[in-house]
Amino acid sequence: MYYINEDIVNLNRIFDQEGRDGYIRMDLNENPVGLSQEFIDEVLSNVTPELLAKYPEQLEFTTKLAEFIGVQIENICLVNGSAEGIRNVIQAYSRPGGKVLSVTPSYAMYDVYCNMYGRNSVHVEYDENLNMNIDDFINAIQDDIDLVIVLNPNNPVGDVYTYEEMDQIVEACKEHECNLLIDEAYFYFYPNSFIKYALENDHVLLTRTFSKVFSLAGTRLGYVVGKPNDIEIVQKLCTPHNINAFGMLFAQAIIEKEGMIDDLVEKQLNGKHHLIDRLTEKGYIVSAKEGNFIFIKPKIVDASEIVEKMKYEKKILIKVYKNVPELGDCLRVSIGESDVMDKFIEALEDIDR
Repeated sequence: MYYINEDIVNLNRIFDQEGRDGYIRMDLNENPVGLSQEFIDEVLSNVTPELLAKYPEQLEFTTKLAEFIGVQIENICLVNGSAEGIRNVIQAYSRPGGKVLSVTPSYAMYDVYCNMYGRNSVHVEYDENLNMNIDDFINAIQDDIDLVIVLNPNNPVGDVYTYEEMDQIVEACKEHECNLLIDEAYFYFYPNSFIKYALENDHVLLTRTFSKVFSLAGTRLGYVVGKPNDIEIVQKLCTPHNINAFGMLFAQAIIEKEGMIDDLVEKQLNGKHHLIDRLTEKGYIVSAKEGNFIFIKPKIVDASEIVEKMKYEKKILIKVYKNVPELGDCLRVSIGESDVMDKFIEALEDIDR
């Protein structure tokens, strides 16, 4: 009898193959503008036939990255976007039929990977005002939990954990012998890093990505940080040569270019504040916490209708979120530089009237 894994057969996945070229992309937490063409051309001038012909070599970039974030190379595992690192951690640090604890709503792939590997996702829910009771979350960390996942800032809500709260989470995980994954995909938009916990504790791992502020979502590059014995476990699940050479080439160039990361962060955060200020001036209700995204309550037109008209009439991609407290059905918009935010505002005013 032919065998097919039932966990995969029953797995619900959404694959969006719709073209997004030519649109202003404010729907997937990417940088809508991206890196400058001048910088791209400068980096591409270093592409040689050898670079393309050989399998990617990670040591040089890993060394640069380790120096940049203040760790040793043994503390880092490069992954094909932080999503691969999250997948590897769930596979390695939870058992078939075991429980993985996170909050909801949060990053959808946590649940997808749990279903993929036959794990049970258990959640602590936000209250009706989208606030998280940290005591409820800590109390949910019990002996029957294999892995705890926290995303800081959380997507889509944008709330964050304090150091005091993270101390409590780490201690609860130690008490109940639970593994801990800290997802810092949006770290640069709220630079209150918890990397020290991954460096000082066994069974604590941290993931980051180059897709957001580094504007390299197209190259699929991320990394996992932890103590060497934990990193070795994660690395065993990586496919051979899992990191492409272009991702490392661009990421290293950004790291080495003095002031570039600060400039990228500043432009996007300035754009966020500009968007919030302009919308507020125009009478819109906005919910904006941390991260590179905000919620907007439409004035007149239904949110779903605005999303459709934005796409087909204005070539702008955004999302609708249903039943958000105090906002109802609202718009979810990724931030970008101020001039892009002005294009969005102009389009919104034209539609929402």
